[in-house]
Amino acid sequence: MERHQEIERTIIKTYRAHLWAPFVKALKEFQLLKPKDKVCVCISGGKDSMLLAKLFQELKRHSDFEFEVTYLVMNPGYNERNLKLIQSNLNLLHIDAIVKNTDIFEIANAQTKTPCYLCAKMRRGALYKLAKELGCNKIALGHHYDDVIETTLMNMLNNGSFQTMLPKLHSDNYEGMELIRPMYFIRERDIQRWVNYNELVFLNCACKFTEDINKSKDLTGSKRYDTKLLIKDLLKYNPFVEKNIFKAPFNVNVDKVIGYKLHNKEISFLDEYDEN
Repeated sequence: MERHQEIERTIIKTYRAHLWAPFVKALKEFQLLKPKDKVCVCISGGKDSMLLAKLFQELKRHSDFEFEVTYLVMNPGYNERNLKLIQSNLNLLHIDAIVKNTDIFEIANAQTKTPCYLCAKMRRGALYKLAKELGCNKIALGHHYDDVIETTLMNMLNNGSFQTMLPKLHSDNYEGMELIRPMYFIRERDIQRWVNYNELVFLNCACKFTEDINKSKDLTGSKRYDTKLLIKDLLKYNPFVEKNIFKAPFNVNVDKVIGYKLHNKEISFLDEYDEN
């Protein structure tokens, strides 16, 4: 058995219950994939997106209906060392990916303040454009369970709003394009266990801004990192806090909400208060 086959085997055997099963569960529960879909699997070079690509390869072998997959690496301006690492992993894992170069890092890092928001926005826009050019109607991203709970908490604490990371959503600017998150139920710790078990080394966020933070060892400028630390502290208060944050958007009681938005329309509990 070749190296890539051994790694593939660990997905459906060793970590079946923690990787393969929750992947399939999300696909079915949220109806993320349909016959004749053309999916663009976006690979950043990190552990999450690389695993996502391997999960889709496995799905192609076992699916009971036809669909197409294109693997895309959008290079926002990685340095040569990081590009070599990505290509090395693509070769090791037998992922036949298209690499598209952009200058997103250069533009985003020219900003005086933290460039992360602008970078993310530009990458998303470029990704939609490239996926459309490739003839795809869906974009698959490697966001996982922990990303969902962190995003939910960050919105509450930093934006004063209750909103989460949806398992799928339609594009506002590209008609017929849909973004899906098939790793919605997969825990980050299980991804890391799979990485460690197979002795793999993947890319972290590798823009100049992040590299400078990592060199200084001061990660407190990252809201997501701060949120990870906060969740660890909250686990001391309640060991089920992660599960409860994840479940909360599934259990919204509108009768107990002061106000909410529906299709960009603001709705208040007062609108129907006197009618009850």
